[in-house]
Amino acid sequence: MSQFFQIHPDNPQQRLLRRAVDIVEEGGVIVYPTDSCYALGCHIGNKQAMLRIARIRRTDTRHNFTIVCRDLSDIAVYARLDNAGYRLLKSLTPGPYTFILKATREVPRRLQNPKRSTIGIRVPDNRICAGLLQELGQPMMSSTLILPPAELPETDPYDIRDALEHQVDLIVDGGHCGFEPTTVLQLESDGDVSVMRHGKGEISF
Repeated sequence: MSQFFQIHPDNPQQRLLRRAVDIVEEGGVIVYPTDSCYALGCHIGNKQAMLRIARIRRTDTRHNFTIVCRDLSDIAVYARLDNAGYRLLKSLTPGPYTFILKATREVPRRLQNPKRSTIGIRVPDNRICAGLLQELGQPMMSSTLILPPAELPETDPYDIRDALEHQVDLIVDGGHCGFEPTTVLQLESDGDVSVMRHGKGEISF
């Protein structure tokens, strides 16, 4: 049965953030809030935790997993980015966007799109999420909490607990954080930007 932490959205309790990170570091799967909706997260290096998330989401090989980062300095480690792409990301982060970029060798193959060798990159504007990443000291592997056959993300932590209390190790109740998933932008090597999904993030560039 999963643990359930109520963490204040504006002033996250450090002791609870530390306990949540302990669970991640021990190979656990957590549910946590972002600036768009709730998400599933795990340690970037833990294959079994990633497979658990894939089973919950019922993803196929075309699914783009996401690396949730603290800031742009993390992004450069995991994704290839030219100057124009960097300027775009700087203007939109932190915020409710996921960027599909070419992965570097630091990204485990199992997280990459098998055909395009890409990875999703995200820098959420959410204090709980930022606190978790700061305490962890590195990015997390993540996926939006959408439970098939539903098309929209889960929004209520108590409903999430009812659905997933035997499938995840921790549910972080950070209050209501919305039901719109991120806007997904794919950055091509030629500089073009494709909108793969229009979500919460405004498209005005």
